[in-house]
Amino acid sequence: MRIGIIGAGKIGGTLTRRLTALGHDVRVANSRAPETLAELAAETGASAVWAKEAADGAELVIVSIPERAVPDLAPGILDGRAPGAPVVETNNYYWQRDGRIDGIEDPDVPESVWVASVLGAPVFKVLNGINWTHLRDRGTASGTEGRIGLPVAGDDDAGRRVVSQVVDALGFDPVDAGPLAESWRQQPGTPVYGADLDAEGVVHALAEAPRERPEQFRAPR
Repeated sequence: MRIGIIGAGKIGGTLTRRLTALGHDVRVANSRAPETLAELAAETGASAVWAKEAADGAELVIVSIPERAVPDLAPGILDGRAPGAPVVETNNYYWQRDGRIDGIEDPDVPESVWVASVLGAPVFKVLNGINWTHLRDRGTASGTEGRIGLPVAGDDDAGRRVVSQVVDALGFDPVDAGPLAESWRQQPGTPVYGADLDAEGVVHALAEAPRERPEQFRAPR
């Protein structure tokens, strides 16, 4: 599969390494020139490109950047992806890092719904609640007892199948977390976030999530 990754930090870089190791054709970009990713490209065989080129022809696009940087992406940056190609966003909103984002502070707007509106494309929220070292090291074969489950929230069934297959190939159980409007259930501060639960535990944790964002994850006015 041809995969475009926008963002080469801890999650984006780890996904570049893991997905190339699985045999995927990965194009990776950061906020700077492709030359700054020469070492990662040499290590993995991924193609380092400009951010505006990462999605071109991609059958899956992953956006893994700080929430504050989403509006800085070029308009239409996802338009070149293959028809129907799902877009994953692994982002989380941390006001201490990102500054106050009023659109996310709206209690009725989950973080990923805001991201989708800014990108101008539907997205799937997944891979946002696992530590990058666990993403690198703790994947296991399907059927392994205690296999970590990862919630997948999004609106398109065909896209969900693609995303879920990738999650499974990475070594984790994909768990249907409902539509994107329900993705607040896996935001920072919720029971599932960073918990490394198995699939059954993820289902229970999603159900127990409080609708109101915890105070420590709300920016002061």
